[in-house]
Amino acid sequence: MSVRARGVWFLAVGASAALIHLLVFAVLSPPLWPELANAAGFGVAFVLSFSGHRWLSFSDTSTGLLQSLRRFAVTAGVGFVTNELVFMLLLRVLGWPSMLSLVIALVFAAGQTFVLSRFWAFARSTPP
Repeated sequence: MSVRARGVWFLAVGASAALIHLLVFAVLSPPLWPELANAAGFGVAFVLSFSGHRWLSFSDTSTGLLQSLRRFAVTAGVGFVTNELVFMLLLRVLGWPSMLSLVIALVFAAGQTFVLSRFWAFARSTPP
């Protein structure tokens, strides 16, 4: 798969997962603390994100399904920690609105997730 096609799929899957994450957050944040609603959004988006990246963004992977799942769980977990830290900084320390804080945190973590996904979670054993 070309780098351009991989990038298009990554953005499409990532944007879809981010929208699901934001939707879950919007539904749950009034009764839950924003940090917990963020975690719930992450959990739901994780399933879409893994599936899309496994079979679309990185369809040429040479890693097995369970190996990719384990690696992606670590990758996504690191991304979520980054997301939650940025979210809490913007929301609690700087006093920004919760939805704006979450959008910025999601974008910030997306770059980190792409690099870890591309070069580790869905790594190919041979160069393109």
